[in-house]
Amino acid sequence: MIRPLLAAAGASLLAACTQLPSERIVATAPAPSIETIAPEPEPQPEIQPVERASEKPDYSLAYAEVDEGEFRWPPINYTAVHPDYLRQEVDYATDEPPGTIVVETEKRFLYLVQKDGRAIRYGVSLGAQGRAWKGRAIIQWKRKYPTWTPTPSMISRNPKLEQWRQGMQPGVNNPLGARALYIFQDGQDTLYRIHGSPEWQTIGKNASSGCVRMFNQDVIDLYERVKGKAPLVVK
Repeated sequence: MIRPLLAAAGASLLAACTQLPSERIVATAPAPSIETIAPEPEPQPEIQPVERASEKPDYSLAYAEVDEGEFRWPPINYTAVHPDYLRQEVDYATDEPPGTIVVETEKRFLYLVQKDGRAIRYGVSLGAQGRAWKGRAIIQWKRKYPTWTPTPSMISRNPKLEQWRQGMQPGVNNPLGARALYIFQDGQDTLYRIHGSPEWQTIGKNASSGCVRMFNQDVIDLYERVKGKAPLVVK
């Protein structure tokens, strides 16, 4: 130990001085002071955010047949779908407020933003390249059992759709499925919809005419969660 050794050394020097003749005065230099050097703080490990596990419903119930009396929506063979495209609550970092719908076109996911950095994620099918729409908009309104009306451009590409120019009545085979959410931008109808689809095998693929397709069971779930004119971001 440093300080006891210095004290002992000082005591030895003092004893030697007292043994000198009394007529001689010997000046001794003060013991050198020792600076205490604070140790450098140890680097702290970087704290990584803990990723919370996704919360998944019981898919045997979530994708079972839905009997609404007027219509019965067939079950989804969810075991044939990639697990990423099945409904689940996940961590989702965004500056968008809760209640916002975010569609990520490259990943083919639709997120409904929740509180505390979470979102409900749904798998979707999107428009083929060259027909996909992106931007900010709002859900102007939503409709149960929507009527489907093909656009003139769709009819020109597929003349068989002419029979539905005035609209196809709601039903299990209606391309808009069980529910539809209508996308408006700057007060104008974009003609794009978020909707259910009888063609559940297309979810997770680019297969629509520009709209956002969902499983009927998922669009029913989304329809119940969306309140008012929800903001929409398609990117």
